[in-house]
Amino acid sequence: MAVYRQPGTVITDHTFQVPLDHADPGGERIEVYAREVVAAGKERDPLPWLLFLQGGPGGRSPRPLGRDGWLTRALDDYRVLLLDQRGTGRSTPANRQTLPLRGDASAQARYLEHFRADSIVRDCELIRRELLGEDGRWSLLGQSYGGFCTLTYLSFAPEGVREAFVTGGLAGLRSTAEDVYRAAYPRVERKTAAHYARYPEDVETVRAVVRHLREREVRLPGGGLLTAEAFQVTGMLLGTGTGSHTLHYLLEDAFVTGGSGLQLSDSFLAEVQGHLSFAGNPLYAVLHESIYGQRSVSPRATGWAAESVRAEFPQFDVDKPLADDAPVLLTGEMIYPWMFALDPALAPLRETAHHLAQHEEWPDLYDPDQLARNEVPVAAAVYHDDMYVDTADSLATARSVRGLRTWVTDEYEHDGLRVSGGRVLDRLIRLARGEL
Repeated sequence: MAVYRQPGTVITDHTFQVPLDHADPGGERIEVYAREVVAAGKERDPLPWLLFLQGGPGGRSPRPLGRDGWLTRALDDYRVLLLDQRGTGRSTPANRQTLPLRGDASAQARYLEHFRADSIVRDCELIRRELLGEDGRWSLLGQSYGGFCTLTYLSFAPEGVREAFVTGGLAGLRSTAEDVYRAAYPRVERKTAAHYARYPEDVETVRAVVRHLREREVRLPGGGLLTAEAFQVTGMLLGTGTGSHTLHYLLEDAFVTGGSGLQLSDSFLAEVQGHLSFAGNPLYAVLHESIYGQRSVSPRATGWAAESVRAEFPQFDVDKPLADDAPVLLTGEMIYPWMFALDPALAPLRETAHHLAQHEEWPDLYDPDQLARNEVPVAAAVYHDDMYVDTADSLATARSVRGLRTWVTDEYEHDGLRVSGGRVLDRLIRLARGEL
């Protein structure tokens, strides 16, 4: 167990052996990694624990650089545990390199069926008992998908939770994948319109990029194919506080005149690849729609919901605006089957993802009855017109969880926890304690 220091903090590495399938505790085991962070000088203090549940799915925990970001506030009161959820970071990895060890695509999909929020929460409960003892309770901080996991925790293991904080992560308890995307496309359209209002010159630049991609094949530095539809996915940036500005600067460097005439610049393509590649978090793409599967809501497969629902919003077609001299809409947090053909990090997992998309009868992730009688203090930041998580769904869920207090704000976007320097977390701590 390694212990090391960074500015203002002491960090301890932990690894835990957990069952792949918690219904079969004597079966195969995998490793889950977590990083304990405590303020320097408080290493031996009996501090309460705060478990951080990262967004995603498929995102590893933050890699701290000393006492920075929201940790600045958290370490005043807590000993923090940054969890690499199963399959991510330093936990037993699940990606194009490791999953073939499981067998064919069907076997890989069966393996990944154990990587949703229900399994993550059961991992956390084993870790809690090992670190805190059977009767110990800890606090939860769930960002985005981590908030989904927090609702699962409060549904099935509330006895392990002292208090919970959620930032941009109150999922719709009864929403299907189709419901999620049917609400998402209009939000993305609004975000695109707001970007073009801020940077009107980007309307023509985006059109020029899309036209260029329609006329010729363009490869990214890593070998992936950049199509017009793939470029639309850069709209994912528009859900963060500085994302519109980041996109504008990306577009500034889009073209260069070379020996063969006007072409997309290497710097532009390298940056686009950084935004579009799933090499660092393949589970985000592979598991994305399955996080909405619940048999009591719909026993059917989630399918490729973002793709099928997109047909209801023809304004997202790229060819019609080119023909009509109209702005091209960007897209957001949608996973499409063609991504598994274009991205080299996803291509080997194409059939695996298809098996998961066709899987039926996903176990429920939330227990509305338990949440309705919840006794754990819960405070949640709900971001006005959050591009990633529907605000209406979040507020409906807030009303369904007994005692949950919300802070609805348009001061921050979905990344408010990360960029606020601890202010968002401080507000939620004070809400949960009844100080506000």
